[in-house]
Amino acid sequence: MGRLASIARRTFLVGSAAVGAGVVFGYWKYRQPLPNPLLEDLPEGQASLTPYVRIDDKGVTIIAPRAEMGQGVHTTLAALVAEELSLPWDAVRVEHGPASSTYYNAAVLEEGAPFAPTDEGWVAEHVREFMQVPARFLGMQITGGSSSIVDAYEKMRVAGAAARYALLEAAAARLGAPVASLRVADGAVHAPDGKRLRYPELASDATRVSLPAEPELKPRSDWQLLGKSLPRVDMHAKCTGRARFGIDVRPKGVLFASLRMNPHLGAAMKSFDASEAERMPGVRKVVPLAGGVVVVATNTWYAFRAAAAIRIEWAPAAYLASSEDMMAKVVSSFDEAHRDSRKRNDGDVDAAFSKGDGRVIEAQYEVPYLAHATMEPMNATAWLRDGRLDVWAGNQAPTQARADAARIADIDQSRVRIHTTMMGGGFGRRAEMDFVKYAVHVAKAMPGTPVQLTWSREEDTAHDFYRPMAVARLRATVGEGGPAALDLSVACQSVMSSQMGRIGMAMPGPDLTIVQGAWDQPYRIPNYRVTGYRVPEMLPVSSWRSVGNSQNGFFHECSIDEIAHATGRDPLKMRLDLIDHVPSRKVIEAVAEMSDWGGELPPGHARGMAFVLSFGVPTAEVIEVAVVDGRIRLVKAHAAADVGVALDPRNLEAQVQSGMVFGLTAAIQGAITVKGGRVEQSNFHDYGLMRLAQCPPIAVRILENGSRIRGIGEPGTPPAAPALANAIFAATGKRIRALPLSRHVDFA
Repeated sequence: MGRLASIARRTFLVGSAAVGAGVVFGYWKYRQPLPNPLLEDLPEGQASLTPYVRIDDKGVTIIAPRAEMGQGVHTTLAALVAEELSLPWDAVRVEHGPASSTYYNAAVLEEGAPFAPTDEGWVAEHVREFMQVPARFLGMQITGGSSSIVDAYEKMRVAGAAARYALLEAAAARLGAPVASLRVADGAVHAPDGKRLRYPELASDATRVSLPAEPELKPRSDWQLLGKSLPRVDMHAKCTGRARFGIDVRPKGVLFASLRMNPHLGAAMKSFDASEAERMPGVRKVVPLAGGVVVVATNTWYAFRAAAAIRIEWAPAAYLASSEDMMAKVVSSFDEAHRDSRKRNDGDVDAAFSKGDGRVIEAQYEVPYLAHATMEPMNATAWLRDGRLDVWAGNQAPTQARADAARIADIDQSRVRIHTTMMGGGFGRRAEMDFVKYAVHVAKAMPGTPVQLTWSREEDTAHDFYRPMAVARLRATVGEGGPAALDLSVACQSVMSSQMGRIGMAMPGPDLTIVQGAWDQPYRIPNYRVTGYRVPEMLPVSSWRSVGNSQNGFFHECSIDEIAHATGRDPLKMRLDLIDHVPSRKVIEAVAEMSDWGGELPPGHARGMAFVLSFGVPTAEVIEVAVVDGRIRLVKAHAAADVGVALDPRNLEAQVQSGMVFGLTAAIQGAITVKGGRVEQSNFHDYGLMRLAQCPPIAVRILENGSRIRGIGEPGTPPAAPALANAIFAATGKRIRALPLSRHVDFA
């Protein structure tokens, strides 16, 4: 692939001196090593910490650079290292690493390269490789974009292999035996004569070993952990209540806080009267912010009650006051002044329509704003003392949290420690830093006292950074064989512009999340155009699980279904006729087999299917519904996805199921609405989640036909809404083009 690719792929290993019994094994791209963040401020007598592997007198600890928010990533990250070290699984320990640019995520930038996932040509591959360069210099440590395993697959195996190499060399020197005669197993180096040296015994000697630039990795045929379903490393702690989430943090002397922010998002607070709140039990301080107030008390309930008692005059919102006006604004953005991108423009769409051949289909699809609605509400604990700041928070972007915290506290970033805890859901919400910044403001107002700021569910729901409201317009001309032309236009706010603006950066060029999941699909239609239109900012928006793929999967796959029915074609078979990408075809074929597509169904039952290629993962889903007393009941669901390399089949299955449930919840009942400039929803009674009794059994099949490893945190979500909408059409003849579906049909 040329010099650039070979340099970008080359691994460089750097060893550093040990402290105590520790040994450092790190992995970086390029010749200039990045600093090891865990060697800073080590307490005397502790083993040295390393970027990915720590070996001390207690054994091996694997440092995870990404956040655990229920997706099981710590288990798979640990397995990448443990495999190379031949560690017994029950001996594996995992810790989240600190905020550091050393843990930069290159894969999340690679996903943003302006090429379809199916494009593996020379230019596309070189641009993806080049994304390593800005990723390294930006130093973004972020969990998102289904990128954690993609980014770590090589890095963490190499770190484990380097550790294995050094330990074998150290053992060979101590035993006076050839390295080739030794083997690693069960956390130790074994000699032919039966002698056994545990890794901690060799750690000090291993620091003096010169590491190879590219240590040999285990071939897949020798894997003992990878490729198998492993017990999750966090499961026991979560089942026994010992797992520590952000909301569980308890520094000595901690006080508790809650906040009230302007319900007109982004607007100021004109005035407030906290006299009544200050007299309430347990209240210690009221801290004003730019757009609201925080109450600090001796427990969270006292803080909640006192915050509600404050009389506040709010400034009005700068955006339109109602959902209806906002939707009108989105619709009015379909013009050249708002055109953002046209990444797909195959053939000559206008000429195809001007011929007047075949039937023309025109339709408009709509989706509302959506909240993230994590089960654990936003929270962070901050403690500013002696010029140092500690922040405990479940977050998806530790380096951004550190930068924001340092700026607010007016101290150097080196004096800020971000402790990333487990989190009760993220879905993109915890990549935003508002909850961390507010906590630091309070800590600054109360130096020397740790304060835990917890949002009420009502504040959390009404002050999210939402998935955008969006509209799509479909035009297609069809004949007996299928579509001759497809013209899809999407109008949506820019997620990337909104997010980047909050960290002081401008959005360069078009935002492909507006058309993500539409322009990059592997359909081969002679005349095929996808255009994105950028809607002016209204409510603040952000990444929501699967980002633009979520709404565009609905738009695009319902459009394909409409075309199939208009031509009298079987929707699944027509997709196979239009797709030549082998992994995509195979997931469609797999889900057809799983669901018995085309097989006989009981009266009142029907199936719908959808296919979306997102984050490089082709995913097909089939949902079977039944009409029971005029209501829709979800009977069965099937999903097939191709991740290239399946490292932990059971966890992959769980993530596809989770993504599907997330997508079905939004499709059936998800909607954030605005009235009088305020979000109307406040809690799970009016922004509900799918209940167990409503959820169908979900069967999952994981395939490995892709050319490279891919992540699975998000791809299960986009096909869910269109598969269900298409099933409802098949059952009732009612084509629903606006979500949520519960506004149009009743669900059992």
